[in-house]
This record gives sequence, structure tokens and C-alpha cells, in this order.
Amino acid sequence: MNNIKTILLSTIWISISEFFRNEILAKSYWVDHYNKLGLVFPSEPINGAVWGIWSLCFAIGIFIISKKFTFIQTILLSWFIGFVLMWLVVGNMGVLPFSILFIAVPLSLLEVFIAVFIIDKLKTKEKKWPTTKN
Repeated sequence: MNNIKTILLSTIWISISEFFRNEILAKSYWVDHYNKLGLVFPSEPINGAVWGIWSLCFAIGIFIISKKFTFIQTILLSWFIGFVLMWLVVGNMGVLPFSILFIAVPLSLLEVFIAVFIIDKLKTKEKKWPTTKN
């Protein structure tokens, strides 16, 4: 399977995981928190499209990281970059319902684990070209 298909499959997994976690399991946390702030939780189609782009960018990042790091290192580094940094920013902006983290932390780790697994198992290994001595 070529690497573009591998990245797209990982993107699909990440998108499904994000949708399930944020729109099915945790939407009430988001809506209630935003209501308390006097805001409306953004859930228009354009927001879903942006999350789709985020999922693609995240899958590309995981793919690149996986070329240099072990399986476990890729999981931990990708999770830190994709989620911990996002939660710091969203928390700093005051729009993160911290009560969501008991759902978000384990499910985001599972999301990254499966995304890394997909990429690790399906990516095309780089061919090593023989070197010539001059």
C-alpha cells in the first residue's frame, strides 16, 4: 500500500475517533461549558471540515515522526504534539471544559495508538540505495 493511502486511512481513523469523542460522547460537556461562557459551541459543517484538515495534518505529522522514532516514541511524541499542546492552548483561552479530560485523555491515547499502528503496519519502507565509493 503506498504512503498516500496509508496517510488517508490514518486520517479517516482520526476523523472518526474525533467525531465519536467530541460529537457523541462529550458534546454535552462542550455545549454546557460554552453556554456558561455565553458562547455557542461551534458545530457547523465548516467546523467539521476544519477538523478534517486537522486530522489530515495530524496523520501527516505522525507519518513523518514514525520515520525517525520507535513505535512507542511515535505514540508519545504525536500525542503530546497533537493533544497536550492543543489542550494547553484551548485551556489558556478559557474554552476547555476540564471535566472532559477524563474522557479525552484515554480516548486520545487510543486514537493516536491506532493511527500510529495503521501507519507503522502499512507505510512503504524506504528503499536503501547502494552507496558507491569514489
